[in-house]
Amino acid sequence: MKTPLLGAVLVGLLLSVPALAQDRGPVTNLPLPRFVSVKSSEANVRRGPSLTHRIDWVFKRKDMPVEITAEYGHWRQVRDRDGAGGWVHYSLLSGVRTVIVDQDMLDLHVRPDEATATTARLEMGVIAALEDCTPDWCKVSAGGFRGWAPKARLWGVAPDEIRD
Repeated sequence: MKTPLLGAVLVGLLLSVPALAQDRGPVTNLPLPRFVSVKSSEANVRRGPSLTHRIDWVFKRKDMPVEITAEYGHWRQVRDRDGAGGWVHYSLLSGVRTVIVDQDMLDLHVRPDEATATTARLEMGVIAALEDCTPDWCKVSAGGFRGWAPKARLWGVAPDEIRD
């Protein structure tokens, strides 16, 4: 005879195992989710992980940051900053990190401090190369300008991500 408490503990353990297994991709053993960028100027986003699946839409911007949420063979399930997603062949993705500016006229600062001088202002939608990140700031470069921006104003970097 099973006791209700023992049953609840077993169910809890069984439910936690898949969650732990999903922290790493089954193909690459890299963390999931993780950010990457689109390598080419056109990348088909498909309904499923094969060439036989319908193309739902196409990325038209090289270096666009995307988040990988799943892996299957040579395919990666991705989503963009608007939450739109689908399957992209891994050869169309790059590990080079970029971010997209989520605030219009975002100030880039000399150091990770709002009191420091502004080196440039970036329009919403600008794609920038991601360099270093502290808990609250990221150093980015775009259009020949470099500086620090509040991490919360960028999409393509995890809130808890630190980069040296």
